Amino acid sequence: MDAGAAKELEELRKQNSKLKRLLSEAELEKDALREVAKGKF
Repeated sequence: MDAGAAKELEELRKQNSKLKRLLSEAELEKDALREVAKGKF
């Protein structure tokens, strides 16, 4: 693997990690809203 491909792979890994974190936060918020809607808050 050349240096350019390695750098691109690292950037994609960072982006993937960020997107996973954003998705996780969105899922937590969605669950919290469900609980509020059920009246369990």
